[in-house]
Amino acid sequence: MTGLLLIFRPIPKFDYDFEQFFPHDDPDLSFYRGVYEKNFGSDNDYLLLAFSNREGELLDSAFLSHLATVKTEIQSLSGIDTLISIFDLEIPVVNAFGLQTFPVLDWSSKQNLQNSESKLRQFKGSLIAQDGSSFLFLIQNDSQLSKKEGDQLYEEILGIFDKQEIEPYAVAGKIQTQRDFVSLMQEEFVMFIGASLGLMLLVLFWVFRKPWGILIPILVLVIGILWAFGLILLVGKPLDIMSVMQPTIFLIVGLSALIHYFTHLIKKLDTGLCKDQAIQDTFRELTFAVALTVFTTSIGFISLYFTSIPALKGFGLWTGIGILILFLAILGITPGLLHAFPIGQSNHKLTSKSDRLFVFLLQKIIQRRKMIALSFLAISTLGLCLTSQIKINGYLLDNLPLDHPIQQDFAYFDQQYGGSNPIELYLEKGKDGKSLLDLSVLKEIEKVEGKLIELFGEGEYISPLSLVKTLNQAQNQGNPKAFSLPSQGQYLRMNRYFDQALSLDGPKVLSADRMTGRITGRSPDLGSLQMGKLRAELINFCNQEINPNLLKVKWTGTAHLIDRGHESVTRQMAKGLGVAFLIVGLIGGALFKSWRLSLVLLIPNLIPLIWMSGLMWLLGIEFKLTTAILFTVAFGIAVDDTIHFISKLKLELAKGKNLHYAIKRTFIDTGKAIVLTSVILVSGFGLLIFSQFGVTHFTGLLISFSLIFALLADLFLLPVLLFPLKKVWDQKIKDPVHPR
Repeated sequence: MTGLLLIFRPIPKFDYDFEQFFPHDDPDLSFYRGVYEKNFGSDNDYLLLAFSNREGELLDSAFLSHLATVKTEIQSLSGIDTLISIFDLEIPVVNAFGLQTFPVLDWSSKQNLQNSESKLRQFKGSLIAQDGSSFLFLIQNDSQLSKKEGDQLYEEILGIFDKQEIEPYAVAGKIQTQRDFVSLMQEEFVMFIGASLGLMLLVLFWVFRKPWGILIPILVLVIGILWAFGLILLVGKPLDIMSVMQPTIFLIVGLSALIHYFTHLIKKLDTGLCKDQAIQDTFRELTFAVALTVFTTSIGFISLYFTSIPALKGFGLWTGIGILILFLAILGITPGLLHAFPIGQSNHKLTSKSDRLFVFLLQKIIQRRKMIALSFLAISTLGLCLTSQIKINGYLLDNLPLDHPIQQDFAYFDQQYGGSNPIELYLEKGKDGKSLLDLSVLKEIEKVEGKLIELFGEGEYISPLSLVKTLNQAQNQGNPKAFSLPSQGQYLRMNRYFDQALSLDGPKVLSADRMTGRITGRSPDLGSLQMGKLRAELINFCNQEINPNLLKVKWTGTAHLIDRGHESVTRQMAKGLGVAFLIVGLIGGALFKSWRLSLVLLIPNLIPLIWMSGLMWLLGIEFKLTTAILFTVAFGIAVDDTIHFISKLKLELAKGKNLHYAIKRTFIDTGKAIVLTSVILVSGFGLLIFSQFGVTHFTGLLISFSLIFALLADLFLLPVLLFPLKKVWDQKIKDPVHPR
């Protein structure tokens, strides 16, 4: 299998599409793609370019000519639908010759340039920066461009900048963000593979200090990861922003399983067993428990498939499958390599020092079991109280650090051009309106735009009303003060120019039959929490103040859908955790034939989740899609230690030992393994803290803490919960069953 993968190497493909974070069961998504996008195109396929004159005044004739050349070259590229700038903009004027247009910016002479200055004031904050420091190119690219075609288009635009020796002051948009995200993903993917392998070498040397104890795990894990990623790539799944974490997850989960096997093998060898018998006994005794823990870890990820977010579904499913494939590699390759390598007894006997430490610790736990139970209850209650204070909030560029150049460029557009976040409202005429260009309907649209300005500040909103305002300005010789809703008489005079005005270049705001349209604009990215409140206020205003018989208004657009995804985190988290709880509960019930023991299996693993959410409040981390999913993942990983503990306890009881002595032996033997694997897991996930991606950073931070909390729960709380169950154990363990 490995040879075939090396010969017929699948080619890794990296991709980033934030639309994969849309909730696909949301009716708003169906409306956007089925109605809105078909009529008005995608609102996400744009590129904002801001240009300033770094060597002088913005209205310098030489600079304007240079920038106009850049604009023409960009406009000629394949894949560019429209390019709107102050250089193309023309003001219509109605005169004796009919409707004519005149350029807003004319630098053909010094006098014409001076005359243009007064016209330009109208466009500050839309096509000219608020402080007058730059011009905006608003580019709409073809919505059907693939990732590869988008990269090629952006490279061609960069080539024009190099050729013309000009550099934009700020850039923001899908093809640029997508390209930079993928580039950063590739860097981090390689970095975390290298860092994880380095950590693995250090851990193996620290634990085993034997060539076979280092070489065999490395070989097995490298082959297992090769199999896992080989399958992922062969089915055609591209590597995305979530895939950055997968190498680290695979390595540390696999390493944790191998350390359980190897430490048990060393104990067997130290008792004087021959190598062949020690290997056989190790895999016979541990494979059931290790397989169970690997399965529950896998389920923790696979349960994400039951959410409605495609990015989470794909990540959860293929990470879970990859973990199972990795375990098959461990089970299929490790025994053979152990037989092939010359291994013998350990040079260092396991001392009783650690045993005495764990015996002492268990005695203290027994003596203070009531205080321990009350302490866990008190901290968990506090955690639940803090959890209730956490806000659900997410931003478009959550995954990037605040000092990243992309963040800075988006912030510039927020400050100078009204924002980079699309605002899209779908308009439909009511039963009493003839079309959206009826004067009575236009008055309703004016109310909506007025409310938008009140909520989001001054900004340019383009709609059917803009068309009519422009015609009113045209009837008043291009006077900017006449850019307003016309009187009844003025409106009747401009009716004949509607068809001609609609044929002018610009964003499409009206359907061919004039029955539907849109209001489009931009706002800063205020976060899903604040945007949700503002949207609700606008919709409430429309319900109360807008006549539905004249105009119907619906909020839509990709920014709205992203926010809807963040708002659904509680539902998404409940789906994932519900599936994980159910499966782990069924495993416990089937394994131990007792609902009480299933409950004991769940309680120590609920506590880390409660404490983790309380920690989120203390650290100021908000709920969003990329943090809510961590609860399911953390549960799937944390439950492993509990399963190891209870499986070992069952083995001890099956040997005829009484409950207290069985707990003691389990606590000593499994306690050391649990501490060791927890250290490895925390160290491995701790690597992810150094990622520049928010989702990867928070995964490392929060799961590391949840594993520490899980270790505390398994060492201190689990024995306290088990002691009162002596009668249950006596009844259930009558027919000893050795796991195979």
